[in-house]
Amino acid sequence: MKLVINVIIACVLCIASGMVQAQDRVKVDENTFGDIQARQIGPATMSGRISALDAVDKNPALLYVGAATGGLWKSKNYGTTFKPVFEKYNQAIGAIAIDQQHPDTVWVGTGEVWVRNSTSVGDGIYRTTNAGETWKRMGLEKTERIGKIAIHPKNSDVVFVAALGNLWNPSPDRGLYKTTDGGKTWEKILYVDENTGCSDVAIDWKDPDIMYAGMWEFRRTPWSFSSGGTGSGLYRSANGGKTWDKITKNMPEGLLGG
Repeated sequence: MKLVINVIIACVLCIASGMVQAQDRVKVDENTFGDIQARQIGPATMSGRISALDAVDKNPALLYVGAATGGLWKSKNYGTTFKPVFEKYNQAIGAIAIDQQHPDTVWVGTGEVWVRNSTSVGDGIYRTTNAGETWKRMGLEKTERIGKIAIHPKNSDVVFVAALGNLWNPSPDRGLYKTTDGGKTWEKILYVDENTGCSDVAIDWKDPDIMYAGMWEFRRTPWSFSSGGTGSGLYRSANGGKTWDKITKNMPEGLLGG
């Protein structure tokens, strides 16, 4: 037995020595891996730009992928295969948020967040409580495009939604929204003006009272695009979104969001 082990060790050492010598002779440059290509794993060739993705923390094989113009897709095997789960509803997906405390509950915000001149419009926020089998629209129909959804880590009824708003015109429906009753009612808790939408929202998971929100002033016309302005900025709340302070310290000078 000891002899067999010694022979195996000797063989491994010989192979390793040969690999090292071979590496010394091979020149690695930009052509070495030139033929290696990324392999598409879905959900489909023509689903449009991938705009959102979320996975279950305790089971990352289960994930949802949203396309800007191609609907919502679900995979149970790390993205090896997908199936559409949102075909009856708006196909422009802007944001996805899985309730990690109750993974069968998933929130989806509609409306493409990249404000192109060919962007697709949303019609509010939806929720499923049975892992995508059925969905119910939970309001915010006039927000037009939803860029981010944040669920309170300790209270699933508390959800924050960042709404960019109308692409072509001024709109009072922009801003950051909050529900405390699982989407039955919504309150706009951060609003700058009719030209500035909320592009992002984040919760401090160690202290959920601390939150950050990005506000972006933009306007698209048939012949131009304006990005950034006096309304753009980064905001912070230390009381769960009741009040907000604009962060100016160590921020770049001039207009933001350009």
